[in-house]
Amino acid sequence: MLNGFKDFLLRGNVISMAIGLAVGSAFTAVVTGFSTAFITPLIGLATGSVGDFSAAEFSIQGTIFPYGKFLAAAIAFLITATVLYFCIVVPMTKVQNRFSKADDKVDIKAAVRDCPRCYTEIPAIASRCAHCTSEIKPDPEALALAKLPAQR
Repeated sequence: MLNGFKDFLLRGNVISMAIGLAVGSAFTAVVTGFSTAFITPLIGLATGSVGDFSAAEFSIQGTIFPYGKFLAAAIAFLITATVLYFCIVVPMTKVQNRFSKADDKVDIKAAVRDCPRCYTEIPAIASRCAHCTSEIKPDPEALALAKLPAQR
């Protein structure tokens, strides 16, 4: 039982996930610090507040609503999401597109159907059943997908 737990912990994906969480946490702290130190005061100056609006609040019937904290958190989230998208998602998509083959071969045996005579599974492009040897018309969509000429 403990050997299984040890194997689980020592798998590469668990360690990678732990490292990813640690780096993500550190990145979030940096972005939150940047947002709190620079972006929030700049927005406060632009809107006429006195610098930092993260302490802004209003009250209704004695209940205090600190909306400035929410705005600061929302700004930190938007900055984090933007940086992650443009620095990780976009480059990784470009790398994946570069290494994927534009003209990937289609597996012509992947599309299957049932033989109308013996009901065994055959390729959709087959013109004769391999089990009962009856002649059948190939599926035109499968022929087009495999880039084969239509049969008459």
